[in-house]
Formats: sequence, C-alpha cells, structure tokens
Amino acid sequence: MARPRQHAPEALHAQVMAACDAWLQERPVHELSLRALARDVGCAPSTLLKLYGSFGNLLQHVNLETLARLKEAMVPADTNETLESQLRTLALAYWRFARHEPYRWQLLFDYPLAQEGELDRRQSDMIEALFLRVETGLKAYQPGLGDLEARRMARTLWGSVHGLVQLGLNERLGVWQGQPLEVTELLEQLLVTILAGLRHGPYAP
Repeated sequence: MARPRQHAPEALHAQVMAACDAWLQERPVHELSLRALARDVGCAPSTLLKLYGSFGNLLQHVNLETLARLKEAMVPADTNETLESQLRTLALAYWRFARHEPYRWQLLFDYPLAQEGELDRRQSDMIEALFLRVETGLKAYQPGLGDLEARRMARTLWGSVHGLVQLGLNERLGVWQGQPLEVTELLEQLLVTILAGLRHGPYAP
C-alpha cells in the first residue's frame, strides 16, 4: 500500500473523486466515511483531512463534480431545436440525470452547499450558469420579458421541474387508473402551461 507522502495532491484528488463516484453508483453518501474512503484510495484519513480540511469539504468537491456532470448532461444535442424543444430537452435531461445518478443527486440536494470561500464561489457560479440557460431561453421565447421577470420565472419554472423530479424519484406522484403518473408527461404539461402563459399573458407585446 502506498504511503500518504507518495500521493501528489492532484493525483490523490483524482483517486478520491473516482472512489466517491464508485461508491455513489451503488450506495448513499450517509454510508460513506472518511476512514472507508481513505482505505479505498490507500492513504491515511489524516492525509485526506490535510488535503480537504474536513470531510464536509471533500463532499463539496463531489458536489462540484456533480454540477459539472449535470451541466454537460443538459447541453442540447441539436442546437437547431425550437426554443420550446430546447426547454423540454433541459427538463428531460434533468430528470434523466436524477434517475441515473440518484445517490449523487441525493448528496447534492440533501447535503448543505458550501457557505464561504472558493468552494462557495465555484458552486454558485455553476448553479447560476444553469439558471442562466433557462433565463436565456425564456427571454428568447418571450422578448417582452424583462431581466428581473426572466430571473424570477426561470427559478419558478425550474423549482417546479425539480419538485416533479424529486417526487418522481420518491414515487410520490400518485396513480391514474391503476398506473403511476409519468414524470415525463407531467413535465410536458408543466412546460406547455408555462409557455402558453408567456406567449399570451401579460408579457406579450
């Protein structure tokens, strides 16, 4: 087993993120410990504390990686899609990511984000970039939407998308005629309603 001093910080960080990824593919984060993680990467727990400062900071780096993956997953494959289709693509990509990475998803939303320093800034910038994509799409769809209205609408819309996704993961959306309601169909209904309101509502020129 390699001794801690043999790990360069960059190489050790890569190993730690890979070990966390392997763990979160199969198990929730509350079953993960600093000691178990150190054992997986072949170093002492104190080495990880020296590198990250705390186990909480280590998990914040995992959240950063999750946000990066989410951003990549939400890149539209077809940039020639209509604006309506682009927003639907974003919403469906959000749902697919949460369904395929449930334990990463759980960590991102159940564990408090960083509150200060570089980690806070990096996380905030990545979250803001995701919202900005929705804002840009809404403003392009309805040019009469001002900056503040677009900012509010993006968060209202995405909060609703997130709620449906979270309820879908927990199988709490109910049933109709003996069959569970589908997240994809509810997302479609949500977007149709929001976009119709934007097109014909008070922001229309």
